[in-house]
Amino acid sequence: MTLDPTQPLSFSPFLRLQWEEAQQKHVILYPEGIVELNVPSTEILRLCDGTHTAEDILVELEEKFNQTGLKNDIFGFIEVAIENGWVS
Repeated sequence: MTLDPTQPLSFSPFLRLQWEEAQQKHVILYPEGIVELNVPSTEILRLCDGTHTAEDILVELEEKFNQTGLKNDIFGFIEVAIENGWVS
C-alpha cells in the first residue's frame, strides 16, 4: 500500500502504542518485539485514528509545533509506517 494523502489512516489493531517507563519513551509493541519511538513519530501515530488523513496530520502538526515545511518528514514517516504494517 502506498500513501494516499486523502485517505484516513489507522494504527494497526494488532499492535500497541504505549509509554514504556523503562525506556522513558513511547513504543510500538508487537508479538516479535518492540520499536522505540521519538516524539515526532509518536505524535504522528497518535493521529492515525481512522479519522485523520496524512494531509490532516500535516496541518495539525505544523500548527501544533508552529513550523512549516514538515510535509516530507511526516509523509516519509507515514510511508515507513505503512511499509512496516503499523498503519493502514
